[in-house]
Amino acid sequence: MDNRTQKALSVLNPNKAWIPVLIGLAIVFFLIYSDPNVTLDQLKLVFKASFPILLVGVLVLLARDIGYVYRIRTLTNKDLTWKNSLIVVILWEFASAVTPSVVGGTAVAIFILLKEKISLGRAIAYVTLTAILDNMYFVVAAPIVLFFSGIDKIFPSGFASTFFWISYSLILVYTLTMIYAVYFQPRAFKWILYKLTAIKFLKKWRNEALIQGDEIILASRELKGKKFPYWFRIIGATVFIWTARYLLLNTLISAFIVPDFFEHIAIFSRQIIMWIIMLISPTPGAAGIAEVSFKNFFEDSLGEVNLAINLLWRFFTYYFYICLGIFVLPKWISRRFKAKKNSSTNMELPKNSNVVTEV
Repeated sequence: MDNRTQKALSVLNPNKAWIPVLIGLAIVFFLIYSDPNVTLDQLKLVFKASFPILLVGVLVLLARDIGYVYRIRTLTNKDLTWKNSLIVVILWEFASAVTPSVVGGTAVAIFILLKEKISLGRAIAYVTLTAILDNMYFVVAAPIVLFFSGIDKIFPSGFASTFFWISYSLILVYTLTMIYAVYFQPRAFKWILYKLTAIKFLKKWRNEALIQGDEIILASRELKGKKFPYWFRIIGATVFIWTARYLLLNTLISAFIVPDFFEHIAIFSRQIIMWIIMLISPTPGAAGIAEVSFKNFFEDSLGEVNLAINLLWRFFTYYFYICLGIFVLPKWISRRFKAKKNSSTNMELPKNSNVVTEV
């Protein structure tokens, strides 16, 4: 078993899921303890949410996950069944929840697709394309919501917007670089990495950089020649997925209070800005950072129900997927690695550092 397989299995370890859970819960307890205005009655408000509207929230969450399943199945040209696509989505979400947001579950996602019998080049292409599309949603949506909602209605009073602009700039640069590398000059991108890692203090990352360059070349090859319907479906699915994710919070808030149309727009807009800040979180699944960000962005407008909605929001968008992953993961590992007893082939994550040798 090679290093990369070991790392992937290390992430896909149900026994380590308690780490981000404990971080998130510790932050929640700190927020409760440090805020003299928080009372037991505010915590009890969780149970006073409108059940029918919460049910609508569950349907929104389900629609979002169906969008994910549809997108991964479309990306793979239907080589994955609906059931296998669902499993891939669950494991991918679990990997993202237990790895730092700034790192993400990209390498693990490639590993998962490999074990679902997707070739290395295609797995790299699909995961890379997914990252580009998701980031493009943030890059495009953020200026739109800032323009229509106004900065003063999105950023909470006293909030240092510098964090947002740093995160947005990093995402923008990364996304444009990946688009250039994958769709225009993959070999030039590898050459740049090669030259950069010739610098003395960067030499220790040369091997990883060349592997990254090889992966980009593979991804570029796989994505060439895709027709308009393919791009239309996956871009449409991406817009649907993230819109549904953000509308979930609008639904949860509506289970406690009744925002008007413009307040709903402001809620939706704040989530996009908040999510961009969370993307540079060093903690697994933005545990702790997400709870604090939510408090800062919505405390003024939600008042005493802020904590209750914060807890429900994190459960639906984070802890639920950790629980789901813990349930699905052991069965998946048992099924996918059972073949090792009869054959040692197809067990390890392919070593792709020599896939493309030209620089």
